[in-house]
Amino acid sequence: MSDDLSRYEPFTGLMIDRPEPGILRIVLDTPGKLNAVDQTKHADLADVWTVVNRDPHTRVVVVHGAGGAFSAGGDTAMIEQIVADPDYRAETFREARDLVYNMINCSKPIVSGIEKVAVGAGLATALLADVSVCGRNVRIIDGHTKLGVAAGDHAAIIWPLLCGMAKAKYYLMTCDTLTGEEAERIGLVSMAVDDERVIETAFEVARKLAAGSQQAIQWTKLSLNNWLRMAGPAFDASVALEMLGFAGTDVHEGLAAIQEKRAPDFG
Repeated sequence: MSDDLSRYEPFTGLMIDRPEPGILRIVLDTPGKLNAVDQTKHADLADVWTVVNRDPHTRVVVVHGAGGAFSAGGDTAMIEQIVADPDYRAETFREARDLVYNMINCSKPIVSGIEKVAVGAGLATALLADVSVCGRNVRIIDGHTKLGVAAGDHAAIIWPLLCGMAKAKYYLMTCDTLTGEEAERIGLVSMAVDDERVIETAFEVARKLAAGSQQAIQWTKLSLNNWLRMAGPAFDASVALEMLGFAGTDVHEGLAAIQEKRAPDFG
């Protein structure tokens, strides 16, 4: 059976190739915007995992950002559209749920290489990977409450399991920045390495997984991810509350603060 990457052609918001046999690479690339996630990328990140799951040539996925950064999160144009358009808000709700559940249900192991910064929608992809390799000086921020909406995306389903409820509540409610080193210390990421070795290490892990028993590895992922599936109701509620916030008043101040590069004043 020939290795045909044409199945990935519909995902125009992502750069997808196969640098090595059995390893698929997915790259976020938004030049000049630290790989911010726009509408196309958000939709593609939701749907690409179902195609990966059925790809007989893929054993492992490596996902990272272009140009030495992972992702600065959702871009302001997408946020403005979510706020202004109830129909698009409903579509974003579907995509946000699909992104999380499709990554959880993808049988192939996913390795993320997290460089420089990971925020919001980009952070969801980084942390939902089965193995997350992070630079020691990376800045990790879940910025939802600073925007004026509940921490949705991925946070409620996986942060408490990775780093415990006390740390999850602190960082998700305050939007304080974690370094990659601190993220590793509290268990939010699998490992922190020197910044210049992130992608190299991610591929080392991917090769190890690609060389292993695929049935054993995939079934191990399947069973472990039942912990995440049990948190599904909490996650569904968090995304619904996030979307409710996008229809509220605080998000206007949060968005203005981002655009004006200042701290928000929610009064």
